Amino acid sequence: MLDDLRRDADDTSFEEETPVFIEPPRRQKPFLGMLPWQRFVIALMLLFMTCILSAFCLLVTEKIVLPFL
Repeated sequence: MLDDLRRDADDTSFEEETPVFIEPPRRQKPFLGMLPWQRFVIALMLLFMTCILSAFCLLVTEKIVLPFL
C-alpha cells in the first residue's frame, strides 16, 4: 500500500499535465498622472490643511482656548 503511494508521489506526469498560466506584463499607469513625489506633496498639503482646519474648528466652538487670550 505504501509502495503504491510512493510510486504515485514520484510520478512526474502530474507536473506535465498542469497548464502554466503566464500573466502578460502590466503597463503601470501613473496615478492621477503625477509622479510619486508630486502625490506626496499633495498628501502632505491635505494633512496640514486638515490639522489647521480642525484646530480652527476647536477654537471657534470653544472646546480649547488659547492661553494668551
